[in-house]
Amino acid sequence: MNKLMVTSYSLLIISIILILYALIFSPTDWIVYGIAIVFIPIFILSLGLITMAKAKKEEEEERKEEPFIGY
Repeated sequence: MNKLMVTSYSLLIISIILILYALIFSPTDWIVYGIAIVFIPIFILSLGLITMAKAKKEEEEERKEEPFIGY
């Protein structure tokens, strides 16, 4: 696994744990708001990064020949 996948999966797991903590244990309001503002977008971002990091079968050879350098 490359660094992007490891980071994405770790952010996904951390955000899931904290969102479940806010739902199950019902801490004070400001903690729930903080978790919602910070970790719900991180959850969505990590799902997007995991999806982007996986190469399709026809793209694998292209990525080896020409790595993505940006726009």
